[in-house]
Amino acid sequence: MKHILVKKIATTIVFVLAVATTWLVSAKDINQTELQQIMKNDKQVILLDVRTVEEFEEGHIPNAVNIPHKELEARLAELTGAKNTQVVIYCRSGRRAEVAREVLVKNGFNELDHLSGDFNEWSSNNLPIIKVK
Repeated sequence: MKHILVKKIATTIVFVLAVATTWLVSAKDINQTELQQIMKNDKQVILLDVRTVEEFEEGHIPNAVNIPHKELEARLAELTGAKNTQVVIYCRSGRRAEVAREVLVKNGFNELDHLSGDFNEWSSNNLPIIKVK
């Protein structure tokens, strides 16, 4: 009986810590102006585009790295050494960026930001875009 109680308490503590850690590492939104300033200052940052390869080739923010959100967990090795580097995540409108944020938090990334408005707002503001196609 005592063993079961200890196990339940330990499980509860682990769950509470996991939830608290996820909450503490949630990505804050940064706007296009803030991102441009970061890029201009040559601050070490990874700009992570989690859209499909096709979307990325049609247009992306300069210096962005493309790892589609569905492939992110399998391709985390490509972000080796970036767990303590600022990572700015974006997609087309925000949904996939949130999925990517959850994967990164779960894997120990702790300096995460989300580009508010994502690529839709970036492109509608006529900000610099690189096209591969």
